[in-house]
Amino acid sequence: MFVTFDGFPKLGSDISEKGTNFGIYCKNKSDIKLKIYDRKNMEEAIFQVKLDKTKNKTGDIWHIFIQGLCESCIYSWEIDGIEDILDPYSKSYTDVIPTLNKRRNISVKNTFEKERHLNTPLHSTIIYECHIGLFTKNSNSCVAIPGGYKGFVEKIPYLKELGITAVEFLPVYEWEDFTGFYNSKNQPLKKVWGYNPISFFAPTKKYSSSQDILGYNEIIEFKELVKILHKNGIEVILDVVYNHTAESGDNGYIYNFKALDKEMYYIFDKNQEYSNYSGCGNTFSCNSFLGRQIILESLRYWYIDIGVDGFRFDLAPILGRNTNGQWSEQSVLNDIANDPVLSNCKLISESWDLGGYYVGDMPKGWCEWNGKYRDTVRKFIKGEFGLVPDLLKRILGSPDIFKKNDRSPYSSINFITCHDGFTLNDLVSYNTKHNFENGENNRDGENNNNSYNWGEEGETNDLSIISLRKKQIKNLLLILFISQGIPMLLMGDEVLRTKKGNNNTYCQDNETVWFDWDNLKKNKDILDFTKNMIKFRKKYSIFSKESYWDESNNIVLHGVKLHSPDFSYHSLSIALELIDREKDERIYIALNSYYGDLTFELPKLEGKKWYLMTDTSQEKIDVNSEEKIMSNFYNLKSRSAVILVAK
Repeated sequence: MFVTFDGFPKLGSDISEKGTNFGIYCKNKSDIKLKIYDRKNMEEAIFQVKLDKTKNKTGDIWHIFIQGLCESCIYSWEIDGIEDILDPYSKSYTDVIPTLNKRRNISVKNTFEKERHLNTPLHSTIIYECHIGLFTKNSNSCVAIPGGYKGFVEKIPYLKELGITAVEFLPVYEWEDFTGFYNSKNQPLKKVWGYNPISFFAPTKKYSSSQDILGYNEIIEFKELVKILHKNGIEVILDVVYNHTAESGDNGYIYNFKALDKEMYYIFDKNQEYSNYSGCGNTFSCNSFLGRQIILESLRYWYIDIGVDGFRFDLAPILGRNTNGQWSEQSVLNDIANDPVLSNCKLISESWDLGGYYVGDMPKGWCEWNGKYRDTVRKFIKGEFGLVPDLLKRILGSPDIFKKNDRSPYSSINFITCHDGFTLNDLVSYNTKHNFENGENNRDGENNNNSYNWGEEGETNDLSIISLRKKQIKNLLLILFISQGIPMLLMGDEVLRTKKGNNNTYCQDNETVWFDWDNLKKNKDILDFTKNMIKFRKKYSIFSKESYWDESNNIVLHGVKLHSPDFSYHSLSIALELIDREKDERIYIALNSYYGDLTFELPKLEGKKWYLMTDTSQEKIDVNSEEKIMSNFYNLKSRSAVILVAK
């Protein structure tokens, strides 16, 4: 027999030695029931209680304390006749009948050991964007439990050897995976990436090794993954989705917020329809009082209790929109950046949504995915004209975008590819997207990819095309790792991962998109090139300067002739001489995107010689090179790049 008390107005389930307190925000609701389930029978509640507004309500929070109810209690709410309402503050969920969207909450006592953060400086950070499940799901990953938290742990030595300093995980919040689409074999497609959250607190059970759906082993396994990554010097950044939820618009399924107070939790337009700045049918009201509260509490939970080191915010401008959907200078974005706890973690925004492009407009303290960097580097390597002046800005940390408000070059997250779009290999192998397996007749996905196949669409046996593609991939990687800002590498780009030209694989979970571990041997040359570019970046202090490079101190610009950079429209080349006078280090980099060879005049040195670190037209890459350049000129092959170091 359960003994109930009034309890106290604290949201979620709070476990103590004497029992559990439950609290949920419900405005303008009158019929509130709490239901408790037995682990052996999840269909019918073994106990339910209707809350009395005179005893169990404080303000708009309904609450009740149940004596003797301990950890791992299975419960749900019923709100004005709507059953199976999930507690938005629950740390763990379970699927009772997945086909009917029947889920229950699991109460969790937070007794986990706090995890220390690595606090890697921004100027030393190198990010690897990856998907926990797809990383080890392939049978050739040879891990004991593929496709989840434990499988990922087994591959940490690979990441450590690669040299990255942080993993950026695609969303791990529990998500709804229904798409309504079918592939060419008439098989239903599921959302794989995780950008359709049911909860802001609960890690998904999809990656757990446990068969006990009524436990919370997923929390234990994810915390262990974070801990082991930290032991190996690798930070954890979570891709978080606060811009919308799986409830979607009017016809979407009701999980919680719609039943609790949809006007508080969602933005509506002037016609009282769900606003759709997210493209997913609804827009979460991030700057209503409760919207701000749940976002901040969610972030603190992941940062303090779970131990992650930072967050990448999907469609972050939505967090900057007020309750009317308008961009606001005073928003939860400022709250996060100024929070005494959260301001110490890495904050990264995807600074665009369906309402606009806001790269450079985030508050101080934020880093931003730099879409301009991606587009400019792709176009330059493809051979488009008129890009040298803009390319130089991107290499110099995009000061035209980020220098305002005293923001550093490390406000820029430099990337050429990410989960959304082509892989690096597909970028140089396909002229157009090939998304037919997504069930939308190739209508989905980005059409403007700035890609080029260099002679044949898709895979080829032509050795000359293969060689040119590899050279272009090395050119792209070289630019990425010599640019000021924070470089981000997409999972598998270092071993030529392909998605067969599909640039929107959000619903693909098969060998087409899984990390192919056979590629480590097959494409060892690109893997070694990537490793050595990371080593090179770490070795030379010029790449960790916290201020922008400038021509009066750190950088000298050249063309084929010394001190004569060619900024004309038809120019396809530039040379940079990077100088750290304190360390007495000097580096020469030349980029040639022209279809013919170019001969570059080399800067003269006193008491030193130039040594070849890498030439992307050759196999060689050696951070500690002893190959001396005997001439005052360097002949750089077409569509190639070179790095020389002074010794």
